[in-house]
Amino acid sequence: MSRLGPIITLSAGAVLVAGLGVASVAAAPAGDVTGADVAVQAEATSTSTPTPIKSARPERPTPVKADYGGYVKGNGGLIAISVRDGKVVGYFCDGKTEAWFKGRAADGKAGLKGFGGASVTASLGGGKATGTLAVGGRKWTFSAPVVKKPSGLYRATAQVRGARIRAGWIVLPRPDGDGFVQVGVAAQDDRPIPTPTLTPGQPVVVDGAQVQPQDVDGFIEEMS
Repeated sequence: MSRLGPIITLSAGAVLVAGLGVASVAAAPAGDVTGADVAVQAEATSTSTPTPIKSARPERPTPVKADYGGYVKGNGGLIAISVRDGKVVGYFCDGKTEAWFKGRAADGKAGLKGFGGASVTASLGGGKATGTLAVGGRKWTFSAPVVKKPSGLYRATAQVRGARIRAGWIVLPRPDGDGFVQVGVAAQDDRPIPTPTLTPGQPVVVDGAQVQPQDVDGFIEEMS
């Protein structure tokens, strides 16, 4: 169930090959090499071996800590990706379908895997994450800029009367800057239940039980 609306509080190495003009020296009879001939031959030998220039492609920087969030193009859902010291978690939700992801980030890229073959590949740079999302046999692209709290990814889990309650939310600023939008899904033992509106930092009531959602720093170690 989606709730969109304002909320109170998401080279290659180049080898330099010099064109070398090699002097043509007429062979002199053995024992009859003049001083000039020796000088020319020595000069040709000293300039005939090029010095290789080695060049390695520098690694692209990967943020140590960053949170990204944006819209999935052609889908209307939201995606959030968070990086912490090379570990990455992500969440996609359109109010009906959701998918959690985890993976690693290095060399300016992130690769994440989810249940049932779901995946995310992203390039991290220029203040945004851009890439491809695959869920349920379909693929979309996305562009998710860096976001600051209270925007970002949230998750809640609890045991209530013997049942496992879980919920996930993405909170992002509205494109016009007026408030926030959010989308999320809640479930009880994998059965969808109404999703409460999230106010970051405040508890929510899920199926009659009060649950405290966590931001990504509270659960990334558990997921990774």
